[in-house]
Amino acid sequence: MQRIHHLLEERAARTPEAVFLHEPGGTTTYAQLQSMADAATQDLLDAGVRPTDRVLLVAENCAAHIALIMACSRVGAWSCGVNARMSPGEIAAIAERADARLCCYTTLASEAAARHAHGAGAKQTSLEGVMRSATREDARTEPDPALADTAAIIFTSGTSGTPKGVMVSHRGLLHFGRVSARIRALDGRDRVYAFLPMTHIFGIGTVLMAALTAGAALVLRGSFSPADVLQALAHEQVSNLLGPPTMYARLLAHIEAEHAVPRFPHLRYVYTGSAPLDPALKQRVERLFGQPLHYGYGLSEYAGSVFLTRTEAPRSDTSAGHAVEGGEARIVGPEGNDVAQGDTGEIWLRGPGLMLGYFRDAAATAQVMRPGGWYATGDLGRFGEDGALFVVGRLKEMIIRSGFNVYPAEIEAVIGRFEGVHLCAVIGVPEADGNEQVVAFIEPKPGATLDEAALRAHLAQNLSPYKRPARIELIDAMPTTANGKLLKRELRARCVPAAG
Repeated sequence: MQRIHHLLEERAARTPEAVFLHEPGGTTTYAQLQSMADAATQDLLDAGVRPTDRVLLVAENCAAHIALIMACSRVGAWSCGVNARMSPGEIAAIAERADARLCCYTTLASEAAARHAHGAGAKQTSLEGVMRSATREDARTEPDPALADTAAIIFTSGTSGTPKGVMVSHRGLLHFGRVSARIRALDGRDRVYAFLPMTHIFGIGTVLMAALTAGAALVLRGSFSPADVLQALAHEQVSNLLGPPTMYARLLAHIEAEHAVPRFPHLRYVYTGSAPLDPALKQRVERLFGQPLHYGYGLSEYAGSVFLTRTEAPRSDTSAGHAVEGGEARIVGPEGNDVAQGDTGEIWLRGPGLMLGYFRDAAATAQVMRPGGWYATGDLGRFGEDGALFVVGRLKEMIIRSGFNVYPAEIEAVIGRFEGVHLCAVIGVPEADGNEQVVAFIEPKPGATLDEAALRAHLAQNLSPYKRPARIELIDAMPTTANGKLLKRELRARCVPAAG
């Protein structure tokens, strides 16, 4: 197999009547999903989509979204998934950055996508529940043959606040689908609870690719609901539960608040990733389910996890386990040399899942790539005595909120555009559940009075809910060094950890 749509084609040919998707509105077999992908493919061709064109998918998890991903693969276009719950301003910025030839919206499954579609003047396609914009005739294809294996572009905001497009390859996604399915021992009897957005690598790699590879089914949801998780565990034969640590914290809180008695007769694999794992949370989850909570380390720039704990050797610590097949890692000091065993340094990675670069951003790509094909992650880690990886911090100033990376500079750029703002700084403050609260400090212009309600409306127009500051603190003067560098550590000292 060379393209991700080959996975669906093989399953549809081998077990056409097997149910792949279980959604609240019904089920979808492999054959039905293949038929949807066929219709979506024809729609893309009719719209003039060409190989290496970018197709923006404004979506929430649903059968139509998966069909569109597969259709892009068949045409040779690059799907660019964006969560429909993002603000209009954010989606417009990504569409421009992607130089998207076409925008598609999963309107039947997502009210948010429907609002975006109507705002863009989109029209209905032949695929039920999907609308598309007018074709942009001036969108440029990509002539570089080295990029021909690109399957998708996952946009993440850089520290500058400018969206960066991670070019994820077919090879990487197919490879990690095999690795993840094998490590989890997935097969056709499994059902995976799938709320993780397939606009992100966790959803498209760990969930979708692994399930297609193994012939497992997905209990597909557009968003996270603790009550729905419990219902699915009890009644929908869920065998695999995956999500960020905050999902488990919220699930535990719901169980306690509702005095629920969870039932999970088919559950055999529990996994978390995408954020640091608190030891106390790991212990609570393991007590709840009576089985290990597995953990891994990955990122958008690698098509899935590079390190995973193994089912045959569960760990009592919070390490991310060992490198998966094909994955390599180094722990590197400031001078670019490997540090001594057990010492902390920056994590460098390489392997078949490594991105092909940042879309049309050679400078950003050069900043993170090192000789020998190594990618400098900006994360800090160390190797344990047995070679397991411990992720201990971040060089970057990103905030982890609801399982997503939140970059302060992106929020600061939006706040800075608001009338009356002189200086602003955004930090993350730990909460009791391991999440981080977004806090914004603002120094107003002399004599200015900030209208907080108007500022929050401005933020709502330009930022997704999880990026919006929970607290806005006015400050007379920002703490700085003599040369004017902002001292964020002094701002953090002013914040008491939130109660959660």
